[in-house]
Amino acid sequence: MYSDPIMNEGNGRPRSKVSLVVPARNEARNISWVLEQIPECVDEVILVDGDSSDATVPMAVHCLPSVVYVPQSGLGKGNALRTGFDKASGDYVVMIDADGSMSPTEIPHLLHFLDNGFDFVKGSRFVEGGGSLDITRIRRLGNHVLVATANRLYHASLTDLCYGFCAFRRSFLDQLDLHADGFEIETEMVVHALRSGLRIAEVPSLELPRRSGRSNLHAVSDGRRVMRTLLSERPGARSAILKARSAS
Repeated sequence: MYSDPIMNEGNGRPRSKVSLVVPARNEARNISWVLEQIPECVDEVILVDGDSSDATVPMAVHCLPSVVYVPQSGLGKGNALRTGFDKASGDYVVMIDADGSMSPTEIPHLLHFLDNGFDFVKGSRFVEGGGSLDITRIRRLGNHVLVATANRLYHASLTDLCYGFCAFRRSFLDQLDLHADGFEIETEMVVHALRSGLRIAEVPSLELPRRSGRSNLHAVSDGRRVMRTLLSERPGARSAILKARSAS
């Protein structure tokens, strides 16, 4: 989709190639808006389709003929993202939802921090300048509890955890060591980035209302999965589990 090398305007230096991974399932009414907002700095768009029963894929191809379509290899958002990450060829990888709740026009802000030395950049609705037009009281409370838990367990100072607008250097994909299949994938990414000592930045992001349809997110059950991920991945937890198994 892009020629090599890609040159920055003005200084003549090659710029990093950018892959955008978009997991989607039955988002035919939303995907066109998302793809139409993608900025020119994105060189490769990978649509991972979770066996949609509507016209998600045809609509995406019609809107962006260069889109790379990849059928999902399993079930869940985490599986979809991992499928897309494996397909990505850019130096930088960005992930964004297909429902229109995240604006692709914010992508350059995430890339700016990668260009300036950070390894993993995540959008935050709760840092100064960020916000949400869609979050419910129970989701806000749940995020507060989960962020506090993450900060305590991992000695971090995060402001947001369950928000999947992220970008990272593809060269660190192995360090992220992703295995999650569900919505807890974002938490697994952040936790593994913290444990690996990656340079992490949070940038303000405005969460928009889903443009159409119903979300696949289940606040209580998905929150429990996120908490289990936080507890099972904390420093020392894996070795403790292995010792317990060997003793049995």
